[in-house]
Amino acid sequence: MAQIFISAGHGGYEEGVADPGLVLASTTEAAEMIQVRDLVVAELRSRGVTVLAVPDDLSAAQTLAWINMRCQPQDVALEIHGGAYSDPGVRGSSVFYIAQNEVRRSHAEILLLALRRRVTQLPSRGAKPDTESPTGWLDFTRSLRCPSLLMEIGHLTSPEDLAILQSQRRDVALGLADGLASWSRSVAPVAAAATTTRQGAFPEIRISINGGIYPETGIIVNNNSYVPVDLADLLGVNLATAPNITRLRYGNVVYIKAVDLRSYNVSVNWNGETRTLLLRSATGLGICPGSMDRLMGLGSTSEVQLIMFLKTVNESAVTQYQDLAKLYREESTIEGVNHDIAFCQMLVETNSLHFSGGVSPVHNNFGGLGSPTGGAEGSSFPTARIGVRAQIQHLKAYGSLEPLIQSQVDPRFQFVRRGVAPLVDQLTGRWNSDPDYGRKILAFMRRLYESAGLL
Repeated sequence: MAQIFISAGHGGYEEGVADPGLVLASTTEAAEMIQVRDLVVAELRSRGVTVLAVPDDLSAAQTLAWINMRCQPQDVALEIHGGAYSDPGVRGSSVFYIAQNEVRRSHAEILLLALRRRVTQLPSRGAKPDTESPTGWLDFTRSLRCPSLLMEIGHLTSPEDLAILQSQRRDVALGLADGLASWSRSVAPVAAAATTTRQGAFPEIRISINGGIYPETGIIVNNNSYVPVDLADLLGVNLATAPNITRLRYGNVVYIKAVDLRSYNVSVNWNGETRTLLLRSATGLGICPGSMDRLMGLGSTSEVQLIMFLKTVNESAVTQYQDLAKLYREESTIEGVNHDIAFCQMLVETNSLHFSGGVSPVHNNFGGLGSPTGGAEGSSFPTARIGVRAQIQHLKAYGSLEPLIQSQVDPRFQFVRRGVAPLVDQLTGRWNSDPDYGRKILAFMRRLYESAGLL
């Protein structure tokens, strides 16, 4: 019998300390998600459905291990979260699925439709590939052996969504129960058929690398494409430093999950008509090896490509900041800084130009630079160009030993040990305390390059 796993996603227990997730004045993400989860579990059990609730005292890694020890291909797993945004007007529910998996996208839409039928006042923000999450990768959608999705039921920072969640909690739970039951019914027969066909043989697919057909074939497992492990070397991916790539052994060959290669600057696409997986390495895309995450160097995108990408993440910002792409290209070129990195760092620091925290648009502080005196208010600059220039100079301080070309406007330039962090990920813990800071910048860069046709 198929099982349903449901996890009340929040902070869990990390390093033995309880983390309530998002903390509001009157509640926490943990409290809200656990209450919804418990109602969903009770409702599904009343319908005779086998459902397992993930214990709340597990860390994120332990949650994945707990499910993987118990799940089978015909099972499904959902983690529920509360969304958060600096703008309280942003609201609605979203479901994240593993990128490049159209079957999983359809599963996400099943959940959203079922929730909307029960709670019509709660807007849907749609099904989204996990590449659109802040870090460009969600462990819950990538690392489980059974089909899995991650859902943001609503935005807890929205008064409307929070009111719905608290006053119509049973309706929300019924919607999730309906969606989970429908999703499970759609997965179980397909998974059962797959295990009995040719004694569990996986469908084969063709593989194209940098425009040429590779002599070996790949396989489809759980609606995801897998390729022979030897392809990693051809694509310039060092598996010794790539622990997040999923592996499996089949027919005495080790295969790796294709979409995981995307995090190592490999373009991953699918041609449904020819059933061909399309892979292109960084060199095949015209991107110099090792240059994508290096602060100093040339960017790869044009001004128009930057503008079009900004439109996808914050359409209203294109009008308000119509010269920003030009400024980043010009100021970065003068100092020899990669303008793609600087632009994507700006999107992380400003919440895609929605702004949050102590910095407002009038400060022209696009890099989130601190005050030279250490104050909580951060730095302020007279114009957008000077604000961009200060960010570029601060990046150069971390990435290079070369002197500045233009007069110093970065108020904290002199506090940096020159050249100590030449790579994006080395800014983590230095520029920003967020442990995922570098990953978030690189996630935006991959989305930028995808929108520009470079990845």
